Amino acid sequence: MIVRSFALSSVALLLAGYSSAFQQHQVRTGASSSRLAFSYLDDLSGDESAPLAANTERSDWGYWPGPGASVPAAPVPAAPKVVGSAGGGSENIHHAPIEYFSIDQMVSKGPRATKDWGTPQDATRKLADDGTLRAGSWFCSEGGWPSPNQKAHTEVFFVLEGHGMLGDSDGTKHYFGPGDTVIIPKGHTGRWDVYSPIHKIWAVNAHDYIEEDQSVPIRVRVDGYHTFAPHFLTPNGYGIDPLYAASAPEISYKTFYDVGPTSVGVWASERAFIPIPNPLERKVFFHLLEGALNVHDISTGGSQRCLPGDTIMLPQGFKGYIDVLEPAKKMFTTAL
Repeated sequence: MIVRSFALSSVALLLAGYSSAFQQHQVRTGASSSRLAFSYLDDLSGDESAPLAANTERSDWGYWPGPGASVPAAPVPAAPKVVGSAGGGSENIHHAPIEYFSIDQMVSKGPRATKDWGTPQDATRKLADDGTLRAGSWFCSEGGWPSPNQKAHTEVFFVLEGHGMLGDSDGTKHYFGPGDTVIIPKGHTGRWDVYSPIHKIWAVNAHDYIEEDQSVPIRVRVDGYHTFAPHFLTPNGYGIDPLYAASAPEISYKTFYDVGPTSVGVWASERAFIPIPNPLERKVFFHLLEGALNVHDISTGGSQRCLPGDTIMLPQGFKGYIDVLEPAKKMFTTAL
């Protein structure tokens, strides 16, 4: 399970100067990275059943060594992996495993001066930034602060751990926790409250204009992981899916936010070879929740394996195909 998957025993090395609230979070979250193998749904439903034995073949996403296996210490992630080159009509594919966003890899932004309760302190690490779409991860300890200035961009994030609330300008509250996808539209005002330390994967679309109706309060949107279940998704049949414009019948999806240049949703597929028929019209961000797949760039010859917890950014104009090795599910954002 991703929300418990980070090897945080070394957090204190980076966070020695942080507040006690920041350090206490490290003590509470020392789970092995092998917990990545567990389903989000199992953890969110409170399923504490015994893990599978080592070297077990999981039919829902593929091989994993199991929590009982001997796993060598992972090297410190240095930089997100870049596949291919900027030539040939397709820019770089940016990829990072979940370990790249471990809290001990983040850079502290220090305490929030505008707090009105608690001791909220931020830390962050960026994956990539192409000038419009950027992605990364963020951590914050407990506390709250007003957010009276209009948000300068649209932000989408997936909650790995922690609980919080985003308030709208009229006081409407939107609570969120592990497994939720949260959308903060450009122009939003209100407040932040972090009730337990939050760790999230985020994508930001820095589009030019506020696209929401400004005659009413701009609302935060929260979609829970339970809404990603198969019976909530639309079968692609031989239609055109919203992510790759592919016609593969193995695909299913749900778009739960589509405003102006930003769309957000969930995409799933059974095992399949999925050609991307035309160069992507939009930039794509996705965070893989379940399964295993390869992303192939035919312009550069690059290929990237993706496993649960991995984050990918694909450029506008990308050409290639997706090879779904094990039934996969991902949260996506597209941007113009």
